[in-house]
Amino acid sequence: MKYLVIKCGGSVYETLPTSFYKSIIQVATDSEWTPIIVHGGGPKISKLCEQLNIESTFYNGLRVTSQEVLEVAEMVLNGSINKEIVTKIHNEGGKAIGLSGLDGHLLVAEPLKGGKLGFVGEVKEVHASILAQVAEQGFIPVISPIASDNDGQHYNINGDMAAAAIAGALGAKLCFVSNVPGIWIDKDGERTILSEVSDLEIKELIKKKIISGGMVPKVISAIESLQNDVKEVSIISGHDEESIKILTSGGNVGTKIFLEEGVTYVG
Repeated sequence: MKYLVIKCGGSVYETLPTSFYKSIIQVATDSEWTPIIVHGGGPKISKLCEQLNIESTFYNGLRVTSQEVLEVAEMVLNGSINKEIVTKIHNEGGKAIGLSGLDGHLLVAEPLKGGKLGFVGEVKEVHASILAQVAEQGFIPVISPIASDNDGQHYNINGDMAAAAIAGALGAKLCFVSNVPGIWIDKDGERTILSEVSDLEIKELIKKKIISGGMVPKVISAIESLQNDVKEVSIISGHDEESIKILTSGGNVGTKIFLEEGVTYVG
């Protein structure tokens, strides 16, 4: 089975057209690819934290997660957003099952190194057989990036990092769906999209702050996933209904990220 892991960020999720879900369903039914959706929910988490007067801050593009913020993240990610995506797929004639990293211990977590982010974790292990079983029944898995360690402590996992770990475990192709059609740069006084970019070039773009904010964990996750058996990584627009179809048919779309031979990224 050939898997395509599709990461939908919280900011782009709210503006995705119905054609995006239709294209995923079409890929699932008419091609050799099996799509798996991993979603975020940053804007809704921030909004609910604000409404509840809970402080929510960021460090290097990642949300600092106290126990209170973790509880909000679980409500938003496991609850409203996950089920909204499942419903949208059903409404367009598809079949989906919503899961979190907690279900069946799908994602095994450990604290993110550095200790500055509270209950933010990274994925230590993926029980990929769960996803294979769901996909074999004809359902599109929709995954919320909340996970736990072996002692039952829950962690907020950056959605990009969760998607990269899942793609690595499945040997899948990975795409990050964004509200922009790829990585923008200024060239000859005009803004243009990079059709492809290497890990070394990304490192320089981060240093120059051309890549910043939430795009940083996205590209770092892309590079790390390529070092861990992911076949291919691209950043594409969720507003282009043809992007998923082009990607699965082998065409060029968005920004493709690749490793330079013999080079290991150092963050």
